[in-house]
Amino acid sequence: MVVKVYGAVYAACPQRVMACLLEKDIPFEIVNVDLHSSQHKLPSFLLKHPFGLVPLVEDGDFRLFESRAIMRYYATKYEERGPNLTGKTLEEKAIVDQWVEVEAHTFNDLVYTIVLQLLIKPQMGEKGDIKLAKTCELKLDKVFDVYEDRLSNSKYLGGDYFTLADLTHMPSLRYLVDALGLSHLVRTRKNVNAWWNDISTRPAWNKLMTLAGH
Repeated sequence: MVVKVYGAVYAACPQRVMACLLEKDIPFEIVNVDLHSSQHKLPSFLLKHPFGLVPLVEDGDFRLFESRAIMRYYATKYEERGPNLTGKTLEEKAIVDQWVEVEAHTFNDLVYTIVLQLLIKPQMGEKGDIKLAKTCELKLDKVFDVYEDRLSNSKYLGGDYFTLADLTHMPSLRYLVDALGLSHLVRTRKNVNAWWNDISTRPAWNKLMTLAGH
């Protein structure tokens, strides 16, 4: 059965889900939701997702939203297919979950604010808050110091192999490196840079970037 992914292929949160599906070789189709025209706020979409956000997946009669919950679901459901993305022991799984939580509550909030102020608001004809973006950049710089230390002791955030801990960061990292002019946050750190060079050349990610037109 083909999984339906509602969202925009260029948007970070749907990309998190699609990257996971591609890693696991799970067939999916993109049901485009036009974010620029607020299609995700229409009553018909709110019937599917009460908070009016993307992504949303439909897998037969099963429906799920929240990108990190979706990627965890498919990585667990198809644990024996493709690479193990969740960890093998209870302790490994806990470490993977730990870094997924760090991404969700520390890393992503800062990147999202920068993207909103420097990219999204100007695209909408509004003036972004440059001071706020700079404040977030300085905070993010300190977060990357923690990542640099972690990656000096382990090849990936979750341990010795690629997992959801790494995958969940990839859409935001791409914005930093390619779209925001903040690549120095990654490139000036030996271990973070090697990590990004590694994970960004994975075949599944390259397929997604082709789909997204990057």
